[in-house]
Amino acid sequence: MLSASEGRVMSPLLHEAGLQGGVRRTARELADGRSIIYFDDTPEAPPRTVLEARPLGPKAGGGEIRYDALVDDWVAVAGHRGDRTFLPPKDECPLCPTGTGSVASEVPDAAYDVVVFENRFPSYAGTADLSGDVPTPDGARGLKRPAVGRCEVVCFTSDHDSTFADLPPRRVRTVIDAWADRTLELAALDEVRHVFCFENRGQEIGVTLHHPHGQIYAYPYVPQRTATILRQAQAHHERTGRLLGSDLLVEELAEGARIVTESAHWVAYVPFAARWPVEVHLAPRRDAPDLPALTGDERDDLATVYLDLLRRLDRFYVAPDGSSVRLPYIAGWHQAPVGEGREVSRLHLQIMSVRRSPAKLKFLAGSESGVGGWVNHVAPEAVAARLRETTP
Repeated sequence: MLSASEGRVMSPLLHEAGLQGGVRRTARELADGRSIIYFDDTPEAPPRTVLEARPLGPKAGGGEIRYDALVDDWVAVAGHRGDRTFLPPKDECPLCPTGTGSVASEVPDAAYDVVVFENRFPSYAGTADLSGDVPTPDGARGLKRPAVGRCEVVCFTSDHDSTFADLPPRRVRTVIDAWADRTLELAALDEVRHVFCFENRGQEIGVTLHHPHGQIYAYPYVPQRTATILRQAQAHHERTGRLLGSDLLVEELAEGARIVTESAHWVAYVPFAARWPVEVHLAPRRDAPDLPALTGDERDDLATVYLDLLRRLDRFYVAPDGSSVRLPYIAGWHQAPVGEGREVSRLHLQIMSVRRSPAKLKFLAGSESGVGGWVNHVAPEAVAARLRETTP
């Protein structure tokens, strides 16, 4: 782990802080050298000693990133990802454990609680010398670099037919601990500038595997939305001496119209300027810059309130026959970038869905895709009211 004097400020918590709940962490290697880490919360879980024997080729690289001088942002070009596994049948699922019928498993053991491994088809991978400042738009046209960094897959459960919302609170706590563990370790890599933990659920979102899982991207740059959030937070702090995320939460609590649910340590609300048909933010009451900074009590509480929120979302839409329409969504953790802005950043989860009715999706058409001019046809207050009345 690099020190602050080297320009990268890490969380003061120890690496083991993510394992407070009796979780056993076991790191191994797959046949091509990729790392795989088991997070076991089941007391009788066997030792993770099984060695993988697949005849895999060399570990894949990550393509390249190209600088877009028009908008001051980077784009990953990863043509090799076009050959990744796409919606395979259950007996060919790479996320099911070996021995449960899958013939293409990435997990050598016969069962697991939570497991994290490097993506076989990564957008970002490997290491390189990225010393020096990121060039400005002046003279930056045509710039490209190796897409170094890390892409990891997080399997929430070995049950192929489950979802995150079906997990018990103890297992969700293990997932939270795994996110925190990986955030700390990935942020310590020289080439990483931002760590983003997220889940895509539903074919409408574009998932390529049905098995319940999420991903972690460790970027070699600060992505544009994260950079914008940081810039706004810094400007607000300079003007007021306060945290922007904290002030927004105070305003939402005072108004109350967009609050969905509250707990001892967390508040879920529909943001005032929500862009998506269904969008909810989940924020801690205490100022915390990232997942590793959460206390044990905050993590325990998060496991419960997150499940409450996901189960409400799964009952948000009702089909003509009265059945619930399971919501496709993206859920991503916004946390402080590596080495900058930690003092003004505030952790929050953003859950968003493209579904705007039981049978219709929102498409990012001309205004949104062309110039980023968002139009939301659903009032945030109406979404919050519907979620409040929905029994989880």
